[in-house]
Amino acid sequence: MVVTIADPIRSGQHEKFERLVERAQRFDPLPTAVVHPCDDVSLESAVEAARLGFVTPILVGPEARIREVAAQARLDIQGMEIIDGAHSHDAAAKAVGLVRDGRAEALMKGSLHTDELMSAVVARESGLRTSRRISHCFIMDVPGHAGALIITDAAVNVTPTLSEKADIVQNAIDLAHALGVAEVRVAVLSALESVNPAIASTLEAAALCKMADRGQITGALIDGPLALDNAISPAAAAIKKIVSAVAGQANILLVPNLEAGNMLAKSLSFLAGADAAGIVLGARVPIILTSRADSLLSRLASCAVAQLFVSARRGVSARP
Repeated sequence: MVVTIADPIRSGQHEKFERLVERAQRFDPLPTAVVHPCDDVSLESAVEAARLGFVTPILVGPEARIREVAAQARLDIQGMEIIDGAHSHDAAAKAVGLVRDGRAEALMKGSLHTDELMSAVVARESGLRTSRRISHCFIMDVPGHAGALIITDAAVNVTPTLSEKADIVQNAIDLAHALGVAEVRVAVLSALESVNPAIASTLEAAALCKMADRGQITGALIDGPLALDNAISPAAAAIKKIVSAVAGQANILLVPNLEAGNMLAKSLSFLAGADAAGIVLGARVPIILTSRADSLLSRLASCAVAQLFVSARRGVSARP
């Protein structure tokens, strides 16, 4: 039986995220190292995901502090494994070690800085690097928009090169498939829809489209450069007479740089009432990034995205 989220204020407002959580509950719990969960928000996320049955948390951090937070917030952590860590850097290193030892299949950020966690992830000798560029995806549940929007990269790569953008978009495409998107359509965003040598992002957009034509990027329809309105509004694309299988119906938005992506995601959140789930891909395991400002549903959706991504990568079928 699917267990629903006990959050009546948000229930029904963001049905796309609710569906993600419901889907994740149809798989076995994902062993997840929760790094330094030393505040009520990060610990609540782990406890609730465990209660809903799709995450098995391993709490990594100062044990006395974790137990104190749980007691103060009245969170039940009975039966959860706790690995003591002296401080946040130690917790990050030990959590990465759990992944390398095969005990954890995802990482979840607690109350430490993202840089502290990522420095342990990208460490050359002891980290979790792969041949793929590490990148971040926001999965946006925008009220009134037909499907979820993936925005990348708005949190890790500041000014990615063309080759890095190829990895970034491939990470997002792989994620979209894991989330069950039937046809993945990528809009490479810029300020306009024509190639202009004076605007580097339009040149890179054209190159990415040709890379897709040559099979260097796979699994999606890709078009660009496209301005934001032409990427998501069929009416705007029609007015501009853009004939494209992507224009007006993109479900992945590849932004030119971190600043543009961050402003786009936050404008959707604070002006359009969108919720945002966040995940980092390209390492050995997905990394769940949450914020204190996120709703409980957003934080659970981030956990669900990681669960679905790992299950898809394994080829595991959902329970009926």
